[in-house]
Amino acid sequence: MDKFSFLNAVHTEFIADLYDQYLINPDSVETSWRSFFQGYDFANENYSLTDAKVQIPDNVYKEFKVIDLINGYRTRGHLFTKTNPVRARRQYTPTLDIENFGLSENDLDTVFDAGSMIGSGKNTLRNIIKHLKNIYCDSIGVEYMYIRNPEEIKWLQKQLNRNSNHPNYSVDSKKYILQKLNQAVTFENFLQTKYVGQKRFSLEGGETLIPAISSVIRNAAEVYDVDEFVLGMAHRGRLNTLTNIFRKPIRDVFSEFEGKDFEDKTIDGDVKYHLGLTISKTLKNNKELKMNLVPNPSHLETVGPIVEGITRARIDKAYGGNNSKILPIIVHGDAAIAGQGLVYEVTQMSKLPGYSTGGTIHIVVNNQIGFTTNYLDGRSSTYCTDVAKVTLSPVLHVNADDVEAVVHATEMALDFRMKFKRDIFIDLLGYRKYGHNEGDEPRFTQPKLYKAIAKHKNPRDIYAQKLIAEGTIDAAFFNNSIAEFKNLLEKEYQLSKEAETSKVREFMQDTWEDFDRHRLDAMLFSEDTSYEKTKLQEISKIVSTVPEGVKFLRKAERILRDRNKMIFETDKIDWGMGETLAYGSLLQEGFDVRISGQDVERGTFSHRHAILRDEISEERINLLNTISDNQGQMYIYNSLLSEYGVLGFDYGYAMANPNTLTIWEAQFGDFSNGAQIIFDQYLSAAEDKWKLQNGIVILLPHGYEGQGSEHSSARMERFLQLCAIDNMIVADCTTPANFYHLLRRQMKRKYRKPLIVFTPKSLLRHPLVTSSLDEFANGSFQEVIDDTIAPENVTKLVFCTGKFYYDLLAERATLERNDIAFVRIEQLFPLHLDKLQQIIDKYSNVKNYVWAQEEPENMGAWSYMLQRFRLVHLEVASQPFYAVPAAGSTARFKRRHQRILDNIFQTNE
Repeated sequence: MDKFSFLNAVHTEFIADLYDQYLINPDSVETSWRSFFQGYDFANENYSLTDAKVQIPDNVYKEFKVIDLINGYRTRGHLFTKTNPVRARRQYTPTLDIENFGLSENDLDTVFDAGSMIGSGKNTLRNIIKHLKNIYCDSIGVEYMYIRNPEEIKWLQKQLNRNSNHPNYSVDSKKYILQKLNQAVTFENFLQTKYVGQKRFSLEGGETLIPAISSVIRNAAEVYDVDEFVLGMAHRGRLNTLTNIFRKPIRDVFSEFEGKDFEDKTIDGDVKYHLGLTISKTLKNNKELKMNLVPNPSHLETVGPIVEGITRARIDKAYGGNNSKILPIIVHGDAAIAGQGLVYEVTQMSKLPGYSTGGTIHIVVNNQIGFTTNYLDGRSSTYCTDVAKVTLSPVLHVNADDVEAVVHATEMALDFRMKFKRDIFIDLLGYRKYGHNEGDEPRFTQPKLYKAIAKHKNPRDIYAQKLIAEGTIDAAFFNNSIAEFKNLLEKEYQLSKEAETSKVREFMQDTWEDFDRHRLDAMLFSEDTSYEKTKLQEISKIVSTVPEGVKFLRKAERILRDRNKMIFETDKIDWGMGETLAYGSLLQEGFDVRISGQDVERGTFSHRHAILRDEISEERINLLNTISDNQGQMYIYNSLLSEYGVLGFDYGYAMANPNTLTIWEAQFGDFSNGAQIIFDQYLSAAEDKWKLQNGIVILLPHGYEGQGSEHSSARMERFLQLCAIDNMIVADCTTPANFYHLLRRQMKRKYRKPLIVFTPKSLLRHPLVTSSLDEFANGSFQEVIDDTIAPENVTKLVFCTGKFYYDLLAERATLERNDIAFVRIEQLFPLHLDKLQQIIDKYSNVKNYVWAQEEPENMGAWSYMLQRFRLVHLEVASQPFYAVPAAGSTARFKRRHQRILDNIFQTNE
């Protein structure tokens, strides 16, 4: 007797539904049924189909086979779509042929209950297959079955089944889509005619991006009440987006093509396809939208973390933590999203507490080529978007020639993001009409592909032909719409001839309206950073006291006792406590503080301990957030093991929130080289390129203590080389009080410059590296700190910076020398030459002026000092030229270090 005969008594529709539920989430199915389904799957995998058939009634068995077929389309249908407009797609096996699922042509007209799973109800296998192909194998391919959240899978299936993954737009919607598509195509055609051969990185072949972005913005605002958008994209299609989405005056774009000089003589500006823009747009219902297109360099994908940082800053400050009010959108290229590791970093950040933004819509303008490289040589993965699977984010692959499918996919993506607050990716599969830029000849490397592209209609003409055929519009309507927009372009083109200069429009103007751009003279002006001693004592009391009802680890309680002792007993405040007072005083004045980086909550060298944990509940407690009722908020987050992505994020955060002291700290200073692109393209250059101020603070632990080449130098020379006239501040403080005043000065100024600080390691607990409370309360930042020995005895004046000062001090004490004075340069850029000259004049008997550093001669600040310090003739005392910053052997390091000291203290005849 068939042991599964009881299945005859169960309705097959019930079994189909239950098995589908089991496939999505096995744990949701009742235990006995789960065991049965597991047995069926096991039989399918390990025995012949006929063996399995013997065990199960024929009608039920066939239902299972149809469910397997449906599941095959769900998981692999995206491999068999019509999504490539100019290439024959690669062949994949096994196919979705019914024979691969234990079915045959004899079953095509059999009615199956399993059809209800895809919204077609009981239906013949023939119709079920037709329905499946419509959903999964037409112009949109969907990857989602790897998602582990059953609710998300069911939601996506419901969306796909609802209209067979095909939209049914109204006449007005179709005309609107055609309008945006016409703008995109006509704009590119116009530029190609007027500026032949000029670089513009055209959108031709991917023009449906414009109606896609327009649709996302309009629906997000009208349906979900989103107030703000932050868009990041590389140069491909940027001019089109600026013009047709962000309403940048067209004549301004044309003026930039004319190569006119910039109106603002204080900046160097940038090429037209890197510029950003912020606008406010009023919708028909009088809703105000803020739209930001972030400036970007040519370094692909760099803008991604900037977008996320801006978005998070706005969520924290403008929207009270509500991530439904703002939407980040990142537009990628296919070669870049597959090839740039930064994308992985940003993707991994998306769900982390310190970096989440409630989900990002990623749109890939897939040209199927990178510069001149075929996509087959550009990645190992099946799709360029396979990075999405890192976070189990769904991917919609869309034929860029089918504009309604493109808009439909973006609407589904928006719905998904707003419901689940997660990333979603759209792979817009098109082509690139010309070479990488309009001067390239793509046929050199892709002759066959570009022969096909040359014959291919643009997506506007394809869509217009479809609308005319179905009677939505006539040819006259279409031709008039082209002529109308072309006339507008021609008018703006003529007006652009009248302008003598080009403008670089400021980004996020409203955010920065209370801040002026300042030059070198302001950077050398002293700022009042004093703070009442009684208030500092109040802060100290709070950050050194265990809250009532909380139990900290014994070591943590000792740290709090030590803090208390520094303030109220010894009056010797160390680096960690000085830093804490800087944050506490700013918080008390209403500023926010954000710190992120690897291990910043404790600090790499256990000096910060901003976050303490209750020993019983493990609750995270930040005592700095308990100072007063109306204080600012401190956010501090241990980051993922990333430099490039996290620094980009924090730079974006500081860009959108100038009244937050935003700090990124490297675990060791030279780890910052993993984020060099952010330093080169944004921190050092953004104000001069894009008028962008930014007050981000970079903390880079630096100092030679015998820890080898990677844990010694923060590569000071590289940052000093980036310094120009007024673009950033570089400091290397030697006292806790000076560091305190430096951080306070950063926020008290009415302008913002990036601040690079080389911070200590061994000095964190050095007995001489302390300051009194009075130095915190009544002092100010000192760009230069003079020696205290009698100047008339000094014959050698040594200039130095940072930790090396204390090595020199110790050697002088050992040798009992009073003829050598040490001048600490605390702010390396900009050098305060007036103060330095005053100190030089004070020492009238000096015969030798020396720059002393612990780094090799080809590193450190020496080359910079040669260029900038021209007050006297400087000699150098350093290690000789080396390829690595420091020796790996502690013994060798000590010998080399001592040789520098011996050189400095030798007596000159």
